[in-house]
Amino acid sequence: MDFKIQNDNTRSFYEQDFSIINSFLSEVRKSLVQGSAPGCDFSALEEFIGFSANKTFIYISLFQSHTKMIRFGSKRATLKSAVEKIIAMLKQNKDFANFDIENTQKCRIMFEYTISQRELPPSKIHSSKFDSLRFEIGIDGIEINDGEKSYYYMPTDAIVQSHMTFKNALDSLLKKTPLAKETNKFSERIKLLKKKKDWKFYLFNTRAFITYKDGCLPLYRANVMYKEFSFDTLLEQFANGADWLIKNMQDDGRFLYYYDCTTDSTKDHEHPARPEDNRYYNDLRHCGGAITLIRAYSLSGDDKYINTAKRAIDFTLTTLQEHECEYGRAFHAYYNRKSKLGGSGMSLVMLMQYRIVSGDKSCDEYIKGLTRHLISRLTPEGEFLGYYIHPSYNEGKPLLNMSDSERMETFSFYYPGEALLGLGLFANHFKDDKELEKLVVEKTRTAMDWIVDERPKRYKHLFTALPSDAWLMQAIEEWYDYPNFIKENHLNFVYGDAKEMMKRMYKKDDSPYIDYEGGMYYEYGDHYYPDGARCEGLIASYYLAKKTGETALAAEILNHCKKAAKCQFHLFNSEKSNFAHKNREKSQGSIRFKATRQWVRVDSIQHIACFFIRLYWTKHEMKIKSFLDKLKQL
Repeated sequence: MDFKIQNDNTRSFYEQDFSIINSFLSEVRKSLVQGSAPGCDFSALEEFIGFSANKTFIYISLFQSHTKMIRFGSKRATLKSAVEKIIAMLKQNKDFANFDIENTQKCRIMFEYTISQRELPPSKIHSSKFDSLRFEIGIDGIEINDGEKSYYYMPTDAIVQSHMTFKNALDSLLKKTPLAKETNKFSERIKLLKKKKDWKFYLFNTRAFITYKDGCLPLYRANVMYKEFSFDTLLEQFANGADWLIKNMQDDGRFLYYYDCTTDSTKDHEHPARPEDNRYYNDLRHCGGAITLIRAYSLSGDDKYINTAKRAIDFTLTTLQEHECEYGRAFHAYYNRKSKLGGSGMSLVMLMQYRIVSGDKSCDEYIKGLTRHLISRLTPEGEFLGYYIHPSYNEGKPLLNMSDSERMETFSFYYPGEALLGLGLFANHFKDDKELEKLVVEKTRTAMDWIVDERPKRYKHLFTALPSDAWLMQAIEEWYDYPNFIKENHLNFVYGDAKEMMKRMYKKDDSPYIDYEGGMYYEYGDHYYPDGARCEGLIASYYLAKKTGETALAAEILNHCKKAAKCQFHLFNSEKSNFAHKNREKSQGSIRFKATRQWVRVDSIQHIACFFIRLYWTKHEMKIKSFLDKLKQL
């Protein structure tokens, strides 16, 4: 089917009046409470959902914070008999008494039903092309029939169980089948599945609805739908994301680094062995959290943001170590036994942004020290060295004389851009040390040319089809404000990456999934990336295009930024969308990494929040007072 026709049909479904579903779910709730049969017009409901006798599979699930979800499914000759069976089985569940069914705020009910099915051998399924063999997480479900019984993985399980891939989904489903008794290894279960020639394997699609207060919401990819871009939504999600960082800050000034909404856990998937009292933390991402709060203060004037940002800054100051470099007294960020260029760069970005909006000069010695350290880490040709201290090199002592192999092994793709952004902020806004400013400009000229012209040659293997150095894009935008600094090759880098990002962004009807628009891809057919980090670079390219008089390009970039933001709206954990979370009060207001993964990290909030607020500010006709009033209301 043509994607446009298919997507128009999907969109038209979501434009319907769903009062019939809302009435049905109200009756289900009443039946669960009172024990009576649901008083529904089942004939009308069957027609509405396209019910097919003994083919349409029905699922009803109950969700409540701090309570294990319960659900039951049925496939019967009539919708009425299927629903009555489900209700009876839910009430028999040993955990049913834990649900406050009458309370529409606490207990939320999901109704899900199949609308199509196709038989496929699992060996043929992929997730790389848009064709009939594709498995799309959150859109496709899986059924395995062993000749006696069917086992189901529902599309909504992607969000409920925080899955991202076909492997995640299949692994979850195989644990329900008799194969789980034969081996506990996924790879061995797959081998056994291939031998089951009489077993049937299907992919299927569903429609799903979730109750919300006294109404219901249609779900797409088990998520609530954002049908259009909205500046008000930008503001709401930015403010809530910033507030979530404050709400979950630790006593020592660190942010809650990582949160798994599915398990209500702070266990980081990249560092699962770390004990609860010593979770992994990252100093660069910490600075990003503080920058988010500084931006919130600069736009709202609310002291809670700048005061909390200062607490975060105070933590960073405890990680700075003093040393002497060729330019004098210097400071470098040292954390997790490493001194990264990016750690010192982000510390400088944070401290400079704080100084700019607050006028507080109490950190000036640290600012100058970090600045001296950064320029001391430049080679004569202009390459930034990625690490000052690394436990795997030189016995963990400062790397003052690095070999070519050490330099290349420790080079970071992103750290130079972070350093250049910090130095740009210093050059433009720190006017209390003209000598150091002059030195910074001189050294940065060489560094900027090297990173734009030489890095693609020397580190070609680090470049990807989808550009990713948003920090450098922001740095070049900042340095454009310094007189006679930015050159045409620097502008070409920013605009070239921006154009490639826009090129590799799904458009309205070039994928079969309506929430892909504004998501990015490396290769067409990839599962989409709702990418706030790259969009920080994209919105920087918009502001640069405005400064350089590239009006048409600026308009094109702004249009793509709005599409990207609409895509990213779906990552926000609102009280509408967080129904499956273990602790809804905790997750509400946070911003996730991915469409179906339920992981939140400080930088998943930072990147999107900072992109959102810079995009919000493009609404030039807005009065500042109106902005402040809206933010205070939120």
